[in-house]
Amino acid sequence: MQKYKAYIGGQWCEPSSGAWFDAVNPFDGKVWAQVARCNGADVDRAVAAALDAFTDGPWASMVPGKRGALIRKAGDLLIEHAEAIGTIESRDTGKRITETIPMVEYIAEWFYYYGGLADKIEGRVTPMDRNDIFNYTLKEPLGVIAAITPWNSPVMIAVWKIAPALAAGNTVVVKPSEHASVSTLELMKVFEEAGFPPGVVNTITGFGEDVGAPLVAHPDVAKITFTGSESGGRSVNLAAAAGFKHVTLELGGKSPQIVFADGDIESAVNGVISGVFLSNGQTCVAGSRLYLQRSIADKFLKILTARLSDLRMGDPFDPKTQIGPIANRPQFEKIMSYIEGAKSEGAKCILGGAVVDGPNCGQGMFVEPTIFTEVKSDMTIAREEVFGPVLAVMIFDDEEEAVRLANDTIYGLAAGIWTKDLGRAHRLARRIQSGTVYINTYRAVSVVSPVGGYKMSGFGRENGIEAIAEYMQTKSVWVNMADGMANPLDLGAD
Repeated sequence: MQKYKAYIGGQWCEPSSGAWFDAVNPFDGKVWAQVARCNGADVDRAVAAALDAFTDGPWASMVPGKRGALIRKAGDLLIEHAEAIGTIESRDTGKRITETIPMVEYIAEWFYYYGGLADKIEGRVTPMDRNDIFNYTLKEPLGVIAAITPWNSPVMIAVWKIAPALAAGNTVVVKPSEHASVSTLELMKVFEEAGFPPGVVNTITGFGEDVGAPLVAHPDVAKITFTGSESGGRSVNLAAAAGFKHVTLELGGKSPQIVFADGDIESAVNGVISGVFLSNGQTCVAGSRLYLQRSIADKFLKILTARLSDLRMGDPFDPKTQIGPIANRPQFEKIMSYIEGAKSEGAKCILGGAVVDGPNCGQGMFVEPTIFTEVKSDMTIAREEVFGPVLAVMIFDDEEEAVRLANDTIYGLAAGIWTKDLGRAHRLARRIQSGTVYINTYRAVSVVSPVGGYKMSGFGRENGIEAIAEYMQTKSVWVNMADGMANPLDLGAD
């Protein structure tokens, strides 16, 4: 059985504790690899390596253009390694192989985009209110970045953080989820092969209390970028505040999809399926609250349930599989508890709601696509993030009610609007409280478009030009162009 070591300072390192933990295939339940169980001593080693690379050596003195070329080279190599990395991510997370390999190939675009931006980061000359002062600003990197990533799309989210951080001139220590660490460790081979100096990118693996907490609290970490649960984000933010660290949080969501009577029903059905049933709803932007205008509700649900009734569940390595297993046992149990809770609160389950067990379903961590109707806004299923293939359906009558219901949440990550009335679409895009609004589409993503949340879905932005600013600070430089500086005690006497 292969053992995956930590990657620290350009070296593959055994954990200081000598301990390892299991990587479990969620489809067959088998342990297929062992991963280094790091601790605080490994955190210290990784941060020290990253700090040394930031302050001294080739990365610290590298001109932006060369840094960008190195980042772009990582993109080329990522495409070459996409099949291997995607295969490992499928084995580690249960995601379909038909999804993971194309996803890894596509995220090379992040290296190309931010590699291209590396030498285009500029300060500015400031128009001053004094003719004898020349003032300009510099954009400078923050230092060591701690990137804490989730288990649902580990490589993609890691690259979202690493690429702009490196383009800005920082160094990075990545801490992936203990539920899915191996594909991120495979990603480190890309940086190694590309020729990045030691310590520029590091990965330490393990559990939150052993690795995540000391990494966030480490005095030499300048910023934490975290993607994960609301509770995890709260812990990170509180710990970072003690050290006045920069923080970006991309947290959970309970995103609404609003379908008006004039919307294209077939397209909206496809959007709902993409939003909450693709990847088993294990995505932060899952459109798990569906609001249907009353006059089309029955027709819409009839089409949706028919489309979902005969999906092929099974081995994520089978190209015919449409739905794979839930990614890990704790999440599987959490989803089932939400389903049972919704039933006990009075929601009506019109589709699914059960575990699927059969010859094609491995160890049985499969949940049927589940739809609840007769949902009230105060029900748990309407308010809390399930992170699974569970849809809560509610009815609205007019635009005002749709906006009120959509905004009745502590979250604000994404929203979908389905209508042919462009005036209405743009009105709602302004009024709905979420970081991303999709109009007549859903769950699209691009390196050029920022992602982030309102309210308890977090703060800060990933992707797009905005992401570079998250990893930099501004310095103001004052230059006196006069002949010397006046005596400050001279009050202008004759």
